[in-house]
Amino acid sequence: MKDDSFQGITDNSPFVAWIHNISLNQQKYMKSKFSNVDFGHDVRYIMFIYDHPGCSQDELVSMFGQSKGNIAKILKKFENEGYIKREVNPQNRRKYMLNTTEKGSKLVPEYRRISKEWEDEVGITQEDMELKKRLEEIAIMGMKLIENK
Repeated sequence: MKDDSFQGITDNSPFVAWIHNISLNQQKYMKSKFSNVDFGHDVRYIMFIYDHPGCSQDELVSMFGQSKGNIAKILKKFENEGYIKREVNPQNRRKYMLNTTEKGSKLVPEYRRISKEWEDEVGITQEDMELKKRLEEIAIMGMKLIENK
């Protein structure tokens, strides 16, 4: 029996299986470059906080569609590891503002640089950036589809 699959994915696999495979392989590459840490996909939260200083946990919940409990657990881990800090919001003392620490602020540009290195190594082109825009549209439609259920 001939196996025409690539890492368990075949021509009959759903489109999203290929996207998932790309994501997993990129994460493996990033882990090899950051051997002392394993952020996985959770690094996106540090990056969001870096790009949106003073944001709230609720904004992360809304942006990423994760539960409050899951986000709280991840933020606690990043806080304990020294990548982010929580500060009481002076306008609403029941809420926290999230910011990256010096350690977190050094991490994000380095992570983005290595991520770009990976994109170059796998041959992502300017044409692929058009596909990226289309994937963003699909992702937004997928979020709206879930919200309407």
